[in-house]
Amino acid sequence: MIGGPKVLPRPLANLHATLKPLSHFYVNRRGKNSHRRLFSTYQNRQVRLASTMAKPIRVWVSPPGSNSWKVIFILEELGIPYETVSLRFENIKKKPYTDINPNGRVPAIEDPNTDITVWETGAIIQYLITKYDTEHRLSYDTFKEQTHCNQWLMFQVSGQGPYYGQCTWFTYLHKEKIPSAIERYANEVRRVLGVLEGVLAAKPEPRWLVGDRMTFADMAFVPWNNRLETILSVPEENKWDGFPNVKAWHESMNSRPSWKRAMDLRTRLMDEQGLDWNGMPKGTKSFDEYQKSLKEKDDAAEKA
Repeated sequence: MIGGPKVLPRPLANLHATLKPLSHFYVNRRGKNSHRRLFSTYQNRQVRLASTMAKPIRVWVSPPGSNSWKVIFILEELGIPYETVSLRFENIKKKPYTDINPNGRVPAIEDPNTDITVWETGAIIQYLITKYDTEHRLSYDTFKEQTHCNQWLMFQVSGQGPYYGQCTWFTYLHKEKIPSAIERYANEVRRVLGVLEGVLAAKPEPRWLVGDRMTFADMAFVPWNNRLETILSVPEENKWDGFPNVKAWHESMNSRPSWKRAMDLRTRLMDEQGLDWNGMPKGTKSFDEYQKSLKEKDDAAEKA
């Protein structure tokens, strides 16, 4: 791998400094000599997880794509300690990563606390929820709601992700413009949005896919919807036209501190790899040019 993977630890030693702004300190309950220190729910959860997890979960990511950030969003929201291994696009289908995920796709996780490696975002999310969401903050303990959460997660991984991805490919990365392909996948993106709009519109306030609060099922849709204006090639102000309930639902999650932390991490990793918004190196004009440069590097490496 070029320069090796970049590991960014989220050390537990920095837990207090990270969480201090989220805490509530020294509320006087019974007079000036009787103070009670109140920790936020988020901090208490972090402290409990830190005491039960010997090591952080390692997450293999490639910063340009959407799928890695579904997992990071869950980890941040639950306060699970983790570290990232940031892969360049050209190294995803090479060792050592293919020893982790033989399919050569990101993300994948290695949990040293259970000695379990998992790839495929749906499976990773289900693993994290089952193992670490013991308080059911992002899930339910009732069979009906559990089933429906998994139903929506499957819709995201089989419906939203593939169609949004293909729309992006044919719009920006395919070597020739095929208007019929672009139109087909743009229509599929809007169809998926229409499914979400109809379901959310029929829900009472607050509008969530399952029950009356945010779950992992809702969160899984955020990373792809977050780049909707790019996928559909529309102005930012028009991307939600016709989908007001999806807009409100998305923005309620998009504004969460956990998502903002995830996006701050993505920005840093993109900058470290010298990548533009489309995942290609800054200054690269087309995907063909990018592929050509990768081939030249591979050929040079073989001759060396």
